[in-house]
Amino acid sequence: MDIFTIIIIAIGLAMDCLAVSIAQGLAVQTTERPKPILMAVLFGLFQGGMPLIGYFAGNLFADFFRIYAPWIALALLAFIGGKMIWESLHEKDEKAAGWQIKRLIVLAVATSIDALATGVIFIPVPESVWLGVGIIGLVSFLFSIGGYHTGRYVGARFKINVELIGGIILILIGLKIWAEGFFGI
Repeated sequence: MDIFTIIIIAIGLAMDCLAVSIAQGLAVQTTERPKPILMAVLFGLFQGGMPLIGYFAGNLFADFFRIYAPWIALALLAFIGGKMIWESLHEKDEKAAGWQIKRLIVLAVATSIDALATGVIFIPVPESVWLGVGIIGLVSFLFSIGGYHTGRYVGARFKINVELIGGIILILIGLKIWAEGFFGI
């Protein structure tokens, strides 16, 4: 598999990270630099690690992931998005609740679950698997950083309920992943 093909695959897989990072940037207005970096590192690790797991699991679990991954991603993103919407409509303290490590890991899993099935494309070309994993992880990391800053920029410029919009975006991403997996769109 050539590097151009791997980069295209990495960009396709990173789109969910980009969208969720934009939602995170919209919803959580913080100046703490380590938090978005932690999110991007987790997104990159999970996006890169899932194809590796898929590669080693091979065809043994490919049918399972093809069938259930869209449902799992939808459930995780709908739960987090619903929680964000609920919190946006109720008073809360101003701590950066969106940066809890458990929440970031759930987001990382939800955005990378479709990458798990992608690992089987490396079975015929095992010499490309490590390069693929590295590129996928790096592209996801970069898209996550860019998405966060885009969301933060937009959220700072407009006085809107950004947490509500972020929650809606997460639910829509979950529905998109589900529709792609369920209907083969």
